[in-house]
Amino acid sequence: MSTTTTTVQLPDLLAGWPMQRTINPHYEEVATESADWVETFDPFDAKYLAIFRKCKFGLIASLAYPNASPEILRTGCDLMNAFFVFDDISDEQCASDVQKGADIIMDAIHNPYDPRPEGDSVLGEVYQSFWSRALLSSSRSAAHRFVDHFQNYVDSVVQQAADRDSNHIRSIEDYLILRRHTIGVLPSFDILQMDKDLPDHVVYHPKVLALVELATDMIILANDIYSYNVEQSRGDDAHNLVAVAMQEQNLDVQEAMDYVGRRYYGLRDTFLAGFHDLPSWSPKIDSELKDYIWGVGNWVTANVEWSFESERYFGTRGPEIREHRSVALLPRRV
Repeated sequence: MSTTTTTVQLPDLLAGWPMQRTINPHYEEVATESADWVETFDPFDAKYLAIFRKCKFGLIASLAYPNASPEILRTGCDLMNAFFVFDDISDEQCASDVQKGADIIMDAIHNPYDPRPEGDSVLGEVYQSFWSRALLSSSRSAAHRFVDHFQNYVDSVVQQAADRDSNHIRSIEDYLILRRHTIGVLPSFDILQMDKDLPDHVVYHPKVLALVELATDMIILANDIYSYNVEQSRGDDAHNLVAVAMQEQNLDVQEAMDYVGRRYYGLRDTFLAGFHDLPSWSPKIDSELKDYIWGVGNWVTANVEWSFESERYFGTRGPEIREHRSVALLPRRV
């Protein structure tokens, strides 16, 4: 396997994709309120506070929920910020410590109005504040699904930490099974339902679930393509499909990028075919379902746009890299 590649070419992940960039008109006001809210809990040291501010999580929420009311957009912004409090900080924790955090989060979500215990972790305070406000503008059906999906999410982050502790690199398919939960998009998709009351038999219809999984996998692949350089530089790329493909298929970096890109385009084509073949129930349900699935597809666009517009993966060079899609690999830290 060649290790001489110093520059990689990224695939064009919006080629042939119909959902255009759209941003919520309440972006600046609501994103600022949400960022100020999470900072009042003082959850970050100086290093993570600087990273947090560069990531512009309110931007991805405003791109992902362009038609949401200010209240539901606030839920989206708060969720993106709350993800960072748990997910990124847990990247440096062992599995047992991540499990403690996961338990605190789910206790706060299951008990949104009860006083938190004396000396409670900041995780409990952040997530209880987030969820008690979110419930004010959510349908009951969407809230119920969110809780179930969030349990799966925190459980998967614990498993990711266990993999990291044991230096375990999964096969491509095993990786995707876990990553569909660690990526956090299933509870994020539930926010798209909060102004609707879609019944379970609609949301869990096989055709609907297939589209959700396709979009989830597209977001995973995009995230892993864009985050690979930063993750490999710090030796934290075992939970990244580019690295997994390199390991499993004996590829160099460019070959692995091309492989992941081809998988992405296949997912794109299958999603678009399914989007035009949704099941039908009643005019009201059909309208809400189409709006929901459009939102799921728009999340794909939002993720790509945010990856270049924030400083999460490319620093201040995001717009430039978006144009030529050429990335110089960072040196691996010793």
